Amino acid sequence: MLYMIFKNGFEETEAIATWDFIKRAGIDIVTVSDNGEVTGTHSLTVKTDITLDEVSFENMEGVILPGGQPGSDNLFKCEKTKKIIDYAFENKLLLGAICAAPYILGEAGFLNGKKATCFPGFEGHLKGAEYTASLCEKDGNIVTAKGMGASFDFGYAVVEYFKGSAAALKIKEGIFAK
Repeated sequence: MLYMIFKNGFEETEAIATWDFIKRAGIDIVTVSDNGEVTGTHSLTVKTDITLDEVSFENMEGVILPGGQPGSDNLFKCEKTKKIIDYAFENKLLLGAICAAPYILGEAGFLNGKKATCFPGFEGHLKGAEYTASLCEKDGNIVTAKGMGASFDFGYAVVEYFKGSAAALKIKEGIFAK
């Protein structure tokens, strides 16, 4: 089970485009919020599959953190979210974060010795990371992306992590009608 955690103020395109790319690959991805409904930074309201209290560590394969502000700050301040990403890190599960959200991984010390990227201005929070300024970085079980424009690259990297390059490329070609 891959969990995508939403907080009020999330960046809509980063969340929805990434979710869509992953879903097309047949990966079991579940959306999560505090109470089953969350509103993005541009006022799009989304009903999530489950609440934070319903997250199960038993079948967890990873966690995706959409960016945006104040969504990333709201993720960072949430103790339940911290417990979930701590579990993922300790068990070497996928940790993906896009836009401002990689700062959460950096502040937690999860990027030590890893290549990482983020939205410009958050580089100082990527503690211990080698900041690359790339659209998307995949280093072991950590995937980070720069922002909304990198949503497909981010989704591609997550699919590649779970299903390999051929599966990710097939989805990418379908999206871009090649």
